[in-house]
Amino acid sequence: MNKVFLIGNLTRDPELSETQSGIPVCRFGIAVNRRSGSADGERKADFYNVTAWRGLGETVARYAKKGNKVAVLGNIELRTYEDRDGVERMAVDVIASDVEFLTPKGASDDGDYAPAPAHTERKKPSLQSFDDDGDIPF
Repeated sequence: MNKVFLIGNLTRDPELSETQSGIPVCRFGIAVNRRSGSADGERKADFYNVTAWRGLGETVARYAKKGNKVAVLGNIELRTYEDRDGVERMAVDVIASDVEFLTPKGASDDGDYAPAPAHTERKKPSLQSFDDDGDIPF
């Protein structure tokens, strides 16, 4: 089974284009933070190229922008290509089957994601006293 689920931030604005036969395709990159950092405490991230086809690609291109947090469900595809120097290279692509937008609508005009504060003060529920006469209710 080839399935991948990634949550990360767009590293660039999505690029929408069409194939020669007119099928919409959207390409974008996401950065996914690792759970653990390096020895010096610096956070590490992995970078993935994502491709979304047809209506999904059009939706991503319309509503997502650099910095937005997204969840991507899809599969991994390996491809080989030849670089400028003629050396054969391998690339890993994620082909999206679903993209969920996680940045709240209108959270920021410039695409920067501002996460909620880590500690938010919650109201404690008020407890009401009751008369316990000691009888068991069953």
